[in-house]
Amino acid sequence: MSLAEARRIAVRAQALDGSAKGVLDVVRRIGFLQIDPISTVAPPQYLVPWSRLGPYDPAKLDRLLWKDRKLFEWGAFIWPIEVLPLIRARMRRRREKYAWERRGNEFLKTNAAFRRYVLRELERRGPLLSRELEDRSVSSWAGSEGWHGNRNTSVMLDVLHGRGAVAIVGRKGGHRLWDLADRWYPETETVPLAEADRLLAERRFRAAGVRYEQGEWVAHPEARDGPVPDRATLLSPFDRLIHDRDRAESLFDFHYRLEMYVPKKKREYGYYVLPLLVGDQLVGRAEPRFDKKSRKLELLGAWGDTSRLDEALSSLATFLQSERGLRDSRDS
Repeated sequence: MSLAEARRIAVRAQALDGSAKGVLDVVRRIGFLQIDPISTVAPPQYLVPWSRLGPYDPAKLDRLLWKDRKLFEWGAFIWPIEVLPLIRARMRRRREKYAWERRGNEFLKTNAAFRRYVLRELERRGPLLSRELEDRSVSSWAGSEGWHGNRNTSVMLDVLHGRGAVAIVGRKGGHRLWDLADRWYPETETVPLAEADRLLAERRFRAAGVRYEQGEWVAHPEARDGPVPDRATLLSPFDRLIHDRDRAESLFDFHYRLEMYVPKKKREYGYYVLPLLVGDQLVGRAEPRFDKKSRKLELLGAWGDTSRLDEALSSLATFLQSERGLRDSRDS
């Protein structure tokens, strides 16, 4: 297929054509939402649906997670509940291939009594925050200095979560609430790991719409081409359309890198810059910043074709409930 066809299919497959019917529809169509605490504008798990839906109530995502249970959180991603049997196959897998998996095995082995204590307390008193559990560890996570530090309770919960023993069942003040997985997850069929991996790969291909194989773009059998509505929106750096930077550059002829960890003097653009998508083209980029205390959305910089940027920023300001509207810091 032509590059133009591949672009249209990719945008439509990712529900960036304005056809999404709600938050749940977005997550099902794109596969999952990546969770990240960085909220220069808004956390990506909330910003990604906005790119597709326009202004919506973020509480709807929380309700789908914690009340309706049509979504669940695992591995720093939010998944549709129908994918749980496939994820459970990954939870059950043997963990010996990578060094971090072997460290997890050793951590559980040397802290067996601590593990039993955590599971017993969750069964007796859960749901609980990590700080509501005592640190009864006898050894720390090897090589975790500067990351987990001495927070071995959080390490234990994360390891048990990855292996399907405990689940994240809510948030309290932004902190995770934990409980036994068997009390939270519904019963599901058992799927072999190889089959689960195959089905998850198939879901990723369908959500991407197209992939590059042997020198040409190939569409998923269920992908549909067609006109892309003329709409403008900004994309989170974690958006699946651009998550694979090399693929995005091949599809859109748009070089994009998140420069958050680049020293300020070496940045080509800015700290947290968002690509601007108009129709099926990435045409420019902007650096908005939202101050939660003042409820003020600022534009720190813009590059490329920004003739439709105001349209996207107006929608973003409405979504964020910016009380004072947009302030362009470039004019200060």
